[in-house]
Amino acid sequence: QVQLVESGGGLVQAGGSLRLSCAASGLAFSNYAVGWFRQAPGKERAFVACITWNGISTYYEDSVKGRFTISRDNAKNTVFLQMNSLQEEDTAVYYCADRRPYSACEVSSYDYRDWGRGTQVTVSP
Repeated sequence: QVQLVESGGGLVQAGGSLRLSCAASGLAFSNYAVGWFRQAPGKERAFVACITWNGISTYYEDSVKGRFTISRDNAKNTVFLQMNSLQEEDTAVYYCADRRPYSACEVSSYDYRDWGRGTQVTVSP
C-alpha cells in the first residue's frame, strides 16, 4: 500500500524557518518526481515546489523562490521542503505528492497520483 506522510509543520513567527518532511512507503519512491502543494483556507490547492527523480532539477512557485528549497534523500525515501523567511501568506496545509510513474515535474495537482494527508504550517505576525 502506497503511503506518503508529511511532518514538520507547526507554528512559527514571521521570518522564521521550518523543515517539512515527506516519508514514503509502498512504492519505488526514488523513481518518481515529487511535489509539494499547499492549501490555504478558502483557496484552492496550489503548487509550491517539485523535484525530479534524481534530484537534479527543481522547480518553484514564484513567491517561494529564494526562500524555500526542495531536496530528497532517496536512500531514506524522503523528500524535504526547507522553508526560510516565512511570511504570514505561507500559512496553509502543506501536502506532498508523487508523480508515479513519471520522473519529471509538473505544476498541476492533477498530474500527481498519491498524496499525503498534509501538515499544517501557521506563520504568525
